Amino acid sequence: MTKIVFMGTPQFSVPILEGLAADYEVVAVVTQPDRPVGRKRVITPTPVKEAALRLNIPVLQPEKISGSPEMAEIAELQPDLIVTAAFGQFLPEKLLAIPTYGAINVHASLLPKYRGGAPVHYSIIDGEKETGVTIMEMIKKMDAGGIYAQGKLPITKQDDVGTMFDKLSALGKDLLLETLPKIIDGSLQPVPQEEDKVTFSPNITREQEAIDWSKTAEAIDCQVRGMRPWPIAFTMYGDQRWKLWAVTPLEETTTQAPGTIIHRSKKELWIACGQGTVLAINTLQPAGKGQQEITAFLNGTGQQVAVGQQVG
Repeated sequence: MTKIVFMGTPQFSVPILEGLAADYEVVAVVTQPDRPVGRKRVITPTPVKEAALRLNIPVLQPEKISGSPEMAEIAELQPDLIVTAAFGQFLPEKLLAIPTYGAINVHASLLPKYRGGAPVHYSIIDGEKETGVTIMEMIKKMDAGGIYAQGKLPITKQDDVGTMFDKLSALGKDLLLETLPKIIDGSLQPVPQEEDKVTFSPNITREQEAIDWSKTAEAIDCQVRGMRPWPIAFTMYGDQRWKLWAVTPLEETTTQAPGTIIHRSKKELWIACGQGTVLAINTLQPAGKGQQEITAFLNGTGQQVAVGQQVG
């Protein structure tokens, strides 16, 4: 049976690992070290580690894979293949050269678009109508290897990062299991990427989380969904930070400056956006509190919010 070392970290990677373990001999799982999570900073294993332990697969957790003792352990295992899916570390050439059939990656975009660590976020933020999964060979350059297979999915107006991760994970598992036999028997060869069509999706910065109200309501809705459930887009109201969990672009128009509160009732809060567009806030999270539906917020801690005030 083909021996595989699997490398992955978040929940996105778990169905892919489970699918591999059902059909192949997964001799080790490599994932990120346990990290403190939440306000209480509880040391927590990665979702992939939890899945590997459940499947009785040995787990390796190098802080940095390059030059680590764990890399030597992988070499000793003599795997036929390395499969990665959202591992979160750059793999050195020495590691890529270990397996008989090389290393392949399950990447959550339609390469060559959105190389990098946050392809799902950017595809939604940029208002893309579709995205997908690419099964690709791994080379020294990030996400630049040849393409074995791709599968596409639509992005709906209801989708966010969470829903798309779930859909893409399931698609990635099925596409990988369909493609692997052809990679192993040599009947499928990778196709080089078109370099003139490359775009990038680096990790989201704090500056990118801030809402720019000069953008259209539609673009801000894409930003909110493209950062939900993490890291969450925000705006400022005075010295208070509001995290915006759900918004709706409206058909109404306005001549007010972007960021102006133009309508407020017991159940509604509308904000002027760029190009005369208008956005309704549905769910927000004031600093130090949990998520609140707009009605609960306006009739509670948001009672001081008034028409004519500015956000941003």
